[in-house]
Amino acid sequence: MGPSCKGLKHCKTLNKNPHPVNSSLGLEDREAIVPVDKIFARLSGSKAKSTIFKWWQEHNLVVVKNVSRLCHAKPIVTVNGMFPGPTIYVTEGDSVIINVTNYAQYNMSITGEWWNGDVEEAVKQGNALGLPPAMSDAHTINGKPGPLFPCSEKHTYALEVESGKTYLLRIVNAALDDELFFTIAGHNMTVVEIDAVYVKPFTTNTLIIAPGQTTNVLVSAVRSPGRYFIGARAFMDVPIAVDNKTAMAILQYKGVPNTVIPISPQLPPSNDTELVTSYNKKLRSLNTAKFPANVPLTVDRKLFYTIGLGQNACPTCLNGTKLTASLNNISFVMPKIGLLQAHYYNIKGVFTTDFPDRPPKAFNYTGVPLTANLRTNVGTRLSRVAFNSTVELVLQDTNLLSVESHPFHLHGYNFFVVGTGVGNFDKAKDPAKFNLVDPPERNTVGVPTGGWTAIRFRADNPGSILDI
Repeated sequence: MGPSCKGLKHCKTLNKNPHPVNSSLGLEDREAIVPVDKIFARLSGSKAKSTIFKWWQEHNLVVVKNVSRLCHAKPIVTVNGMFPGPTIYVTEGDSVIINVTNYAQYNMSITGEWWNGDVEEAVKQGNALGLPPAMSDAHTINGKPGPLFPCSEKHTYALEVESGKTYLLRIVNAALDDELFFTIAGHNMTVVEIDAVYVKPFTTNTLIIAPGQTTNVLVSAVRSPGRYFIGARAFMDVPIAVDNKTAMAILQYKGVPNTVIPISPQLPPSNDTELVTSYNKKLRSLNTAKFPANVPLTVDRKLFYTIGLGQNACPTCLNGTKLTASLNNISFVMPKIGLLQAHYYNIKGVFTTDFPDRPPKAFNYTGVPLTANLRTNVGTRLSRVAFNSTVELVLQDTNLLSVESHPFHLHGYNFFVVGTGVGNFDKAKDPAKFNLVDPPERNTVGVPTGGWTAIRFRADNPGSILDI
């Protein structure tokens, strides 16, 4: 049984979902939604509700439901029968208990948009071939791909705005592995927050957002009343196949009929590295008395991790080999017992603490592609860091088979992105260029293609934290 309000002062059980699981209301009729799909831009502010309760709890049921997209009907995992799931409205400072009951046959969620096939089968096929899963069928905005996809004209998310008002959009890239451009035709966006941390505001007509990142922007409805397309498309600056189809939503001024043809956005070329570099340079912490940037100025532990691909033997795979990801030439093996469970209960044999601080051999990491001798070591190897110590971690892309950008996330932490560059990190010269005054603070960063990123953080939240 999940937690309840029993014994908690000012606590009330609320069912915030107005449409129960057996509701006949179609998915397309719900607009106040929180996403579990590829990317979302949800309006908040003028329509946000508040609650007087200091404590309240939400009941969520994970169920399988048949839906239709891209001319196909298929069962998908939903929350309270909704995809994306229901909105939970809270006031800052509230404490929330969320009770989740899983009635689906799956014990984990898989992010992706495979509407023309079964998601589980796509994963199984990839494993059998020793390759990543087949390319997804679509990106979506709030669960809807938009009119550029077959049978999808009615599956287009519409955001209604009133002339003269300013709106806060919370944008999340929930894609599996695609960095995405995001733009609104005819409208600029003022970036004010990344990964729940304020930044020095700046104006742009295009965002770049890596998987797992969030960005809050202000958008003013000051253009001629009409309908304007919102577009999202993958960024990829190396010849690697990605889902490069454009997802569309509509920003629609109040009172404008649906018969008006929306104005199309000007998305950048899919390989526009210059725009991405320029955008990321604009991200700076506020660093004010109220919102300081507490960047570690001294470092207790320096780590250098190379990120790359490997190719290991796989007798059951189609070609006898399978692709593997690696850090410092070590491919992680998922244990059958949780890492924290093994640590707290002193269960032996689940992991070792000998993950190296640097790769076993230095080489020209971003030189010509290396296509031979790509075997990696495998194991559940961890790096133990002293509590409350300061850590500097340099993440270096490699040209093992190909260079590629990599999203990096630190569970339970924010970190400061103190430096980034193209090519190989130079430990003698590059640290002198680090921004230790107002670097962006976030929990997810994209390591650039054929380049490196340096982060600093204080290790004051014990747990198992690394995710690439």
